[in-house]
Amino acid sequence: MGHKDDASLALNELRKESQDLYNRIHSIAEDAAFVDQVYRSYSRLPLIPNMRCGAWYTNPDTASNERAYFKSTDGHTGNWSFNLRRPNLHILPLICAHAGLLLVDSTRAGKRIPDALSKTVPIWCAVINRAVLKTTSNLNVGTDTWNTKLYTPPGVVSAQEHDQIEQELDGWADDLATSFYVLPKLQYPLRPIWITPSTTIFPKFPDTDAERRFYPIICISASKQVLDGIERRITGFAYIQGSGDDHELWSMGLTPAQFWKHKQTLLRTNRNELPTLVQALTSPNTLSTRIDSNSNASFHPTLIQHVHGRLSICTTHDLSSPLGDGSAVVYLTSADHAPPALKDHPRVLYIQTPQGKKGQHHFLHTVLPQVMPFIFLHLQNTRRVCIACETGTDTSIGVAIAALIKFFDDSGEFCGEYEYERESVLSKDDIKTRLHWIITSCPQANPSRTTLKRVNEFLLSPPEFLLPHQKSFSPSAVPNPSPNES
Repeated sequence: MGHKDDASLALNELRKESQDLYNRIHSIAEDAAFVDQVYRSYSRLPLIPNMRCGAWYTNPDTASNERAYFKSTDGHTGNWSFNLRRPNLHILPLICAHAGLLLVDSTRAGKRIPDALSKTVPIWCAVINRAVLKTTSNLNVGTDTWNTKLYTPPGVVSAQEHDQIEQELDGWADDLATSFYVLPKLQYPLRPIWITPSTTIFPKFPDTDAERRFYPIICISASKQVLDGIERRITGFAYIQGSGDDHELWSMGLTPAQFWKHKQTLLRTNRNELPTLVQALTSPNTLSTRIDSNSNASFHPTLIQHVHGRLSICTTHDLSSPLGDGSAVVYLTSADHAPPALKDHPRVLYIQTPQGKKGQHHFLHTVLPQVMPFIFLHLQNTRRVCIACETGTDTSIGVAIAALIKFFDDSGEFCGEYEYERESVLSKDDIKTRLHWIITSCPQANPSRTTLKRVNEFLLSPPEFLLPHQKSFSPSAVPNPSPNES
């Protein structure tokens, strides 16, 4: 019995150390120093984080403003995918302009390289290369020398798994080539390269086009692989592998931006005083937090370019300033009130959206039926409509998809009718295409499967399925704006 108690105590102590704020922040700083070392070796290449974890390790002063969204789940064994909801095509112009890229991510105990870098990115490179071959007639090099091979890190991905992934590549490339997305012309194929803290020699790449054969996508796995994920340092902290992962469990509300802004102060603070400092930095009443949270407060929505910016997306955080005359806003939030500048505004539709299962029922039977007439009214009056939710990536995207289906034709023109009459029966492919319109302009868009399912139900269900819940909501049910609002 004593041995079990000892083991339990040891496990609890290990867990406590792994969640310790002091250990996490100092571990991140150590890993970030390694990332900076790699960056200095390839300073001509842009440095971008793979969200969300990678942002902890990339100094905003040296990193590009772009972000990548490669998910480990798209590389999990048996679940491999080139996900058209996360195509990451927005980083291709950056790669072409600089002839390569540095991509930063990390992983917890048990792995040397995260699945996002060891499999998702290699899949992405190979699929992009094959899709370019299918869609571009005049390549910079001959088609026989255009490399479409799959490259995965030796010792991390088994030969069997490599072969299984390779069998799927042409199908994914066909899906990409026939989708709405437009691929830029690449002069050279993409090729993933891996660098970890155990890398002894950083590879060199040609500086001139005459010698270049590919664009290197240098995947930096920031954290050192250590036994059990923890390694004690003589400097007084326990190194935690992949400390930036799952920051909700340990960060006390601290964000990567706040970490980098106050990095030296955080690192100089002793273990006992650190939680108090972080609480002060993350308090909504502190000047630091007000400045951070209002950094985008001048109302900068992301315009959906395919519909000429008539619809746009943003977070509710971005909407603390008054609206321009040509704008209307759909404001979706779990908060019980809108900001003072937007409260009772005639061109703001505020809807409180509950969380969880109740929220999904509410989204289908209340949010979508109420929002559609409001959006249509303001589009008719030649206004731009911004759709805001707390993340700017989920609920607002679902609303935008429904509006794009209902009020815009297949070429992205406003049809001027409450229900656009299409020549063929509406299908899930039409809905997917509208999502691709959004992602092209707003790469961080990431609606949940549940949100997409509710949107499909709203758009594809027979009228009697929704009618009892929405019979009071039609274009005529929304009051016409007063002359001052028009």
